[in-house]
Parts: sequence; structure tokens; C-alpha cells
Amino acid sequence: MNPEVKTRLDQLVNDNKIVVFMKGTKLMPQCGFSNNVVQILNVLGVPFETVNVLEDSDIRQGIKEYSSWPTIPQVYINGEFVGGSDILIELYQSGELQQMAEVALAS
Repeated sequence: MNPEVKTRLDQLVNDNKIVVFMKGTKLMPQCGFSNNVVQILNVLGVPFETVNVLEDSDIRQGIKEYSSWPTIPQVYINGEFVGGSDILIELYQSGELQQMAEVALAS
């Protein structure tokens, strides 16, 4: 990945407490997995930002290298990669996601 893309990703991940790299937007997810993530975060009632990877092929490919994770969506909380749709569902069901979000928003 080129240095410009890495810098953009660093900025997006570090400037937002919760950011989701996804297909579509939080108002109009473009795939079921992205929709799952948006719905979970909406149920928690936490503020989050989204980045539509369909609008930028550099970001779409770059985020996969950045996290060493091959699929979209990808969720970052407090600058840390958390995972994709399946992991978010598990964390939500166990209650861990709520705790992670609360810690991030309080810091």
C-alpha cells in the first residue's frame, strides 16, 4: 500500500472513536454484512462514522492490507481493529461490544 493511503487510513482510524469501513453508508448499507454491523451499532446507540469502500478503490484494497483482514466490513474502536460482522455479532451477544464502545467514548 502506498504511504498516502496508509496516512489516510491512520487518520480515519485514529480520528474517530468508532469507525466502520463498509460497503455503502450507515443510511444505506450495500451488503448484508455491512448492514449487520450498522444495526448492531445503532442498537447500542453509540455514535460512529462510516467509510464507503465502494467510493475509493485505494481505501477498499488498502484497508485489507492495513488490518491483515481480507473482508469488508471492518470495525475499529479506539484505534484498534475489532473485526468484521461475525465478530461484532459475537461481541454484541456477550456484552463485550457495549463495554468496548463505552470505554472508547469515555476516553
